[in-house]
Amino acid sequence: MQTGIVGLPFSGKSTLFQTLLSNKPDSAEFKTKHLAERGIINVYDKRLDRLTALFKPRSKVHATIEYIRVPGLDPQNENGMSPQFFANLKTVDEIILVIRDFESELYPHPLGKIDPRADIEFALSEFLLSDMLIVEKRIERLEKQLKKIRNATDERELQMILKCQRALEDGKALRAVSFNDEEQKLLKGYQFLSSKPLLIVINIAESQIADSKKVIEKYNDYQAETVSVLALCLKIESEIAELDEADQEIFLAELGISEPALHRLVKKSYDLLGLISFFTVGEDECRSWTIRRGMNAQKAAGVIHSDLERGFIRADVVTYKDLLEQASLTACRVKGLLRLEGKEYVVRDGDVMEIRFNV
Repeated sequence: MQTGIVGLPFSGKSTLFQTLLSNKPDSAEFKTKHLAERGIINVYDKRLDRLTALFKPRSKVHATIEYIRVPGLDPQNENGMSPQFFANLKTVDEIILVIRDFESELYPHPLGKIDPRADIEFALSEFLLSDMLIVEKRIERLEKQLKKIRNATDERELQMILKCQRALEDGKALRAVSFNDEEQKLLKGYQFLSSKPLLIVINIAESQIADSKKVIEKYNDYQAETVSVLALCLKIESEIAELDEADQEIFLAELGISEPALHRLVKKSYDLLGLISFFTVGEDECRSWTIRRGMNAQKAAGVIHSDLERGFIRADVVTYKDLLEQASLTACRVKGLLRLEGKEYVVRDGDVMEIRFNV
């Protein structure tokens, strides 16, 4: 899974990126760079830790997420956003938009004042504009093709693109438009920015931490099925990331923060993308796997290896909770908690599975 991190200059996107990678920035907290940075992190999951403690395998393998810090969202750029800015974002599965909500004498706001809602609207308008340019070019090309040769496939695509155009002209993000299954397949190839799940991170001051829920409530009108808002003090989260685990717990308790930003961000991202985790366990390895919610057992087996999907026979399935309570797969089998499921079984979050296959 790829997630792009964007924000206006001095919004805190570099701080967020470095915090996620648990890597102290080389200089100031609002470091700026012209090139996109990439980093892969392990997805923390306490369930995997507990399964590892139970089975004591030779290795523990986390699910991973790749984060990309994408510079270039600058309202002072007279030429607009660069083609590279949009190219970097087109490939991501989700966009994190970092918005600053506090004053700083060292780092003045590029527009001269702190106005988070205005910053959000600027970013969203740039995403819409990018999509509109793609739509207009595609409509022109399809109409030329259809004048030469009438093609049912092109006609269906044109109708879908015209539907996108009407929505964009009304200022509506494509993620808020209803598309049927055929239209969604056509839409996927365009990688429209306004169709991607969006996580808005409001970067707040330390003094606002206790009121973070109230901060989020101010932006409830943005919340939707694939849009979420999270308030974080990235300066504090960066300091937390530098501490060892024991000191982290003490620091978090003092500040009234339930868990580090990394964990909350990943949970939000999983929810927005409709992702869940299942586990495989054993003496050799305990591992977390990421799949789309609603995926069946055979398709989930393919995430592990294509041979397992091709030769799928059935899956031994037990819930994470039952396995922890019984402390072994054997005990789960004796108590009838370990189930045999076929290829159409819909995998649930926290399932522990062993795939039986033959190729």
